[in-house]
Amino acid sequence: MSAATATLITCHANADFDAFAAMLAARHLYAPCVLLFPGSQERGLQKVYAGLDRAAYGFAEVADLHWEDFGRLVLVDTRQRSRVGHVVPLLERSGVRIEVWDHHPDSPDDMAADAVQLAQVGAVTSLLVQALRVRNTRLKPAEATLLGLGIYGDTGSFTYSSTTPEDFQAAAWLLSQGMDVNQINEMAAHELTSLHIQALNSLLESAHTYTINNTQVVLAEASMEHYLGDFAYLAHRLMEMEKFSVLFAIGIMGDRIQVVARSRSDAVNVGDICAELGGGGHAYAASASIRSMTIHEVRETILRRLYDQANPDKTAREYMSSPAVGIESASSIREADELMLHFGLKAVPVFRPGTRACVGLLDAQTASRASAHGLGSSPVEDYMQRRVHVLPPDASLKDLTAIIVDARQRLVPIVDGEKVVGVVTRTDLINVFADEPGSLLDRKSQNSKERNIGKLIQDRLPAEIRDLLHLAGQLGRKLGLPVYAVGGFVRDLLLDRPNQDIDLVVEGNGIALAKALAEELRGRVREHQKFLTSVVIFHDAKGAESRIDVATARLEYYEYPAALPTVELSSIKMDLFRRDFTINALAVRLDSTPFGQLVDFFGGQRDVKERVIRVLHTLSFVEDPTRCLRAVRFEQRYKFRIGAGAEKLIKNALSLKLMDRLSGPRLFSEYQHICDEADPPACFFRLDELGILRAISPHLALTPNRRDLLCRLREMLTWYRLLYFDEPAQAWLLYFLGLNLNLNYAETSAHFHRLGLPEVKKTEILGQREQMRAVRGKLETWQRQDDVGRTKVSVLCDLLRSISLECLLYIMASTDNPGLQKNLSRYITQWRREKADICGADLRRLGLAPGPLYGRILKAALEAKLDGEAPNAQSQLRLARKMLEGVPESGGKSCDRPMRKQSMLAP
Repeated sequence: MSAATATLITCHANADFDAFAAMLAARHLYAPCVLLFPGSQERGLQKVYAGLDRAAYGFAEVADLHWEDFGRLVLVDTRQRSRVGHVVPLLERSGVRIEVWDHHPDSPDDMAADAVQLAQVGAVTSLLVQALRVRNTRLKPAEATLLGLGIYGDTGSFTYSSTTPEDFQAAAWLLSQGMDVNQINEMAAHELTSLHIQALNSLLESAHTYTINNTQVVLAEASMEHYLGDFAYLAHRLMEMEKFSVLFAIGIMGDRIQVVARSRSDAVNVGDICAELGGGGHAYAASASIRSMTIHEVRETILRRLYDQANPDKTAREYMSSPAVGIESASSIREADELMLHFGLKAVPVFRPGTRACVGLLDAQTASRASAHGLGSSPVEDYMQRRVHVLPPDASLKDLTAIIVDARQRLVPIVDGEKVVGVVTRTDLINVFADEPGSLLDRKSQNSKERNIGKLIQDRLPAEIRDLLHLAGQLGRKLGLPVYAVGGFVRDLLLDRPNQDIDLVVEGNGIALAKALAEELRGRVREHQKFLTSVVIFHDAKGAESRIDVATARLEYYEYPAALPTVELSSIKMDLFRRDFTINALAVRLDSTPFGQLVDFFGGQRDVKERVIRVLHTLSFVEDPTRCLRAVRFEQRYKFRIGAGAEKLIKNALSLKLMDRLSGPRLFSEYQHICDEADPPACFFRLDELGILRAISPHLALTPNRRDLLCRLREMLTWYRLLYFDEPAQAWLLYFLGLNLNLNYAETSAHFHRLGLPEVKKTEILGQREQMRAVRGKLETWQRQDDVGRTKVSVLCDLLRSISLECLLYIMASTDNPGLQKNLSRYITQWRREKADICGADLRRLGLAPGPLYGRILKAALEAKLDGEAPNAQSQLRLARKMLEGVPESGGKSCDRPMRKQSMLAP
């Protein structure tokens, strides 16, 4: 074939039977040609392709192609550029003729083509078969069967609503060409493994129904550790079993999410929704493979697009607040602050003086801070946000969401010409998607299988905690306030792990509930108005002080990556959405009837069961990089695994160097929590594996020696804690010493600052470290002498007396000398606690006036006791008398001299 006539035929990535069959049909229309099969995730098609004589059909591999040989590209079953990435070299070359055969509706991603054959048929193969029939093409029975397989596959054996008369006519013609229907049935048959059955059960159990324009739409989810082939067939089976009108089957597979959508209703266009997810298809059958979104974001996107389809004519004009309250740019910050305070606004548009033209935005937090810093008289234009997205009144909900959610702009000015006629705020959007009665995002849809865990509360919690939860629920009903127990308490209840730290969230006035609770418990309330939280402090049945945190449902958002959160009023769903992981975004409603209704918007219950850590949205680690450390901590504590998607997002956050933006105190808080876990070394190993330690500081990367030392330190801490001494060992300090093994003073000092360790202790701790390093050689020397009986215990005690407990444990863990380790153990448990059996009173009875000699004698007595030379009080008194021999008896007031009553020297 010459370059001028060579033709390449291909279809979309992740081919289905219809796309594959269309390629086979097209080769008769464009012979001579080369076929490029881009691969498939359907096992049945993989099996068919593997059994073909590929050379006879003209298939080639990408590696064998010479792109410059082709002057024409034929695409079947697609015209979306994003779905044909395997032929980018041809798409980027000028002069290549592109011809398309498709049956999908138009999309923004469609390429310009030189010729387009487009028809609304159930299978694109039917369109090509029609062309073959017009040309009187003769097919072999085997090929007619393969083409028929494509038509049967994309029409659901002629049961889908998208099936047309043309599909029946094409199949009839193929039958006349020798198509074997029985063979099609065998080739299309799907073998269901135990994993498929398990996934199908998960889809059935998780199915939630939403009503769109009187059409029931079902969302069902299944989670697998790895990719599962034939997931589309599971969706087909589910549709047939349950007779759903519209189904979105969502498979969470490793680091990707697979969506298969089917519709038998004209009211729901699943192709349009899957296109929003980066996939494709037509109105009745579509799919998408997603790697850049969390399961929650996928679900919300589907529901948002369903909402758009249900309200196609609703525009920004209907969502906006009008007239818009704003401030002119020449006005003062103080005036803007007072305006927002008066109307209870979080932000306002800024107008050009004398007009309603928007020139910026000013948020309440900026105005408040500027006023606090004495800048109240400054003009608004000095501190306003200048780059502002605006929309016209006919903008769609999708347009609004793109600015408020994706671009993270607090409000959108709605402009007619240049004039601002209204604003749509973040709260308006929340009301649409969360608080609006009957909203699609309300999880309490019909046939929702919400779980009641009242029995778990009864069986797994102590009576005092149960009574507190019931009391909170009763007060909530009395005050008309929905009350929830949230977060880690619920997670650990499901895991049957002890956790009596109760956090309550109230939809409404949380402080009112806190006051009522405090009155019933005869306690008091400590309020934090800024963060809409309060603490109820009371005494439990044993008289010990106890606390319950009570918060008003709120949404935290972040002004910039790694910033501390800003708080605003919201619903329980939005309150849970701000949390770090799905397993922590669970709530139990306490005022419900029956008591103990589990609230799970984000699949947390499923993730607890599957023991996986997942985030709620893709910006989670960007907004708060400390969540990278927290993910590892929870993973190791519960022996879960960080989901593939979450792990990918962690690595993305590290590549953006977001750990550099974290303050020392925030790092120290997470570091200290890690050190207080049951197995800190496991956390450190995982942090090192993910590259988090290196992101904090390159010198913190774990060497084999450090890994070994960290494990020994864990053993030392466990050993010491089992002694039940009153003096606690600070785990964070011990592990800090281990993490800085073989680093110099400057590097260790830099880590002290980077990890936010207490600055007031820096000199003391680093001094201790240097002192410990200096004494190591002396300890080894002492041990060698002790091994041959040429030294004393008192010498060891003198070397160690000024060494802190943490450094002692560190030395004990880091030495390979069993003799020294044994002696250090005796020093920690016994020798460092020894005292002389005589005291100052005994020395006074010996006639010695108080003074420095007291200390020297008592020290000598203790050393003699440690060395076995004076093991009891009597022998130590003899030592004291001996030390007093030769001390002058002359008068005077020297406190080093004995008193005159020599009779006191009598034993």
